[in-house]
Parts: sequence; structure tokens; C-alpha cells
Amino acid sequence: MAAFLIAVDVGHYNEKPGVISASGRPEFEYNLELAVAVRDVLLRAGHQVRMIGERGDYVELHHRTRDARGTDLFVSIHHDSVKERLLPQADRFAGFSLFISRENPQLEKSLACASAIGERLRAAGFVPSRYHADPVLGEDRPFADEVNGVHYYDHLAVARTAKMPAVLVEAGVIVNREEDKRMRDPAVQRAIAQAIGEGVQRCMR
Repeated sequence: MAAFLIAVDVGHYNEKPGVISASGRPEFEYNLELAVAVRDVLLRAGHQVRMIGERGDYVELHHRTRDARGTDLFVSIHHDSVKERLLPQADRFAGFSLFISRENPQLEKSLACASAIGERLRAAGFVPSRYHADPVLGEDRPFADEVNGVHYYDHLAVARTAKMPAVLVEAGVIVNREEDKRMRDPAVQRAIAQAIGEGVQRCMR
């Protein structure tokens, strides 16, 4: 199997670490743990990995895709929240979501990789969220692949500015108390990372 160079991006940074989870932990910490696990899966499979943002010092979003130039795929790792007005009901919302931009110059490959990751997550027992497609509750992000939880988010900076295929992964909704607990479980982290890695390998073949 051919080896590829994959950029694994750790979402957010130290000064703005993303959403605070139900257990009071910043999203950046979850993103870093999962990104490292994804890196390890890809390395074991014989690929090369370029980590982006693992030190928590990437303030400018376009610097992430700039520093990923020359890679074959950009995968940005995040964990999800809901709108502020829905936080009292956050336990209603769970599941993973995947995002691509129609402004990415390699849209077809971006969609293929997002769909492959979503399919492997589902095969591992994880369920796509429908929150973001809801025009009232979510952000009305249309599905690119409804079965596998892939949405179009055209102005998403890291997906739009990347010169290579790009996918943003929202691994789970950490403002949901039960999902937060699952996302902190190393066994769950390993299972998600394995599914992401398998999806990357399938789409890059």
C-alpha cells in the first residue's frame, strides 16, 4: 500500500481552547488526545503524519493550512457543542459530524474521505448527529452524505483555505454529560481514532 503524508490538525489553541465540556474541561485537551491517537493509527499503518497545532499556539486559522502544504489530506480534529440557548437541553444532542467545504479545490476527494471516515465510525458503533442540519436548532448545514453524517460548511476556514482535500471531524458533543464521559474514555478515543484512520486509508487508496 502506498504511503501518504497526512496533516492532523488539533482544533483550537491555548488562549481560545474551544467549548468547555460538561465536566469543565476545555475542548482543546480532547482534540489533542484524539489527534495524537489518530496520528498513532496512521503511523502504524505506514503513513507519515504532520501534526498541526499540537502545541496550542496556532492563533491564525490560515496558518494551519499554510503549514499543511505538501500533504495529501488535511484532517482537523474537534469536539462539538450546541447553541448557547440549547445548553440547558444539551443532553438531547449526541453523535459525530463531518464537514467539508464546496470552496475547497478538491471537493470530490474531500467528500470521499469524509464519507469513508463516517462509514468507519458507523461501523464501529458511533452514530451521526443530525443537529447541524436542523434549520431551527442547528446551523442549517446541508448534508453532503446524510447516511455518513457529512455536511457542507462552505465558509469553514480550514476546509476552504486548504489546497489539499480537507475534512473537519466533530467527534462527539462534549456538552452532553454522557457523551462527555465517553469522549474522555481512552478506549473510546482509540476506537474513534482507529475508525478515522481506517477511513483515511480507504479514501486515499
